[in-house]
Amino acid sequence: MSMSEVSCSESTSSCQSLVHGSAPEILVGLLYNATTGRLSAEVIKGSHFKNLAANRPPNTYVKLTLLNSMGQEMSKCKTSIRRGQPNPVYKETFVFQVALFQLSDVTLILSVYNKRSMKRKEMIGWISLGLNSSGEDELNHWTEMKESKGQQVCRWHTLLES
Repeated sequence: MSMSEVSCSESTSSCQSLVHGSAPEILVGLLYNATTGRLSAEVIKGSHFKNLAANRPPNTYVKLTLLNSMGQEMSKCKTSIRRGQPNPVYKETFVFQVALFQLSDVTLILSVYNKRSMKRKEMIGWISLGLNSSGEDELNHWTEMKESKGQQVCRWHTLLES
């Protein structure tokens, strides 16, 4: 494992989230290696995740979906479930094969779900990064990652309502 693949330091991931309110947020680390064509997305942790139906902490997981410029799914994966945690720590990294010339044409969607039972789940919120970024912060994070020359860039993002 090269130094560029090491995850965010504890000091970065323990930094305070953006909103001092109760909006659900997610801390994401992005890294792109132009030599290998590998896009690494680390789902570090969440904050203020709520269980909309019940008054107990949610059982959450994060689904990552990579789309091409036409909006077609290229790849998808998800974290394991964190049970009963409003502020879950995931620290799971997912690697996508993306050629340098494609990097400006892909969209990475992160959707946070509360798993209620075997068959039922509800979306807590989502963000998208890359071509069709869901907001300015997300677009800036993607741009910083492209300019960071193989260093991981970590940022908090406020989830959008489903």
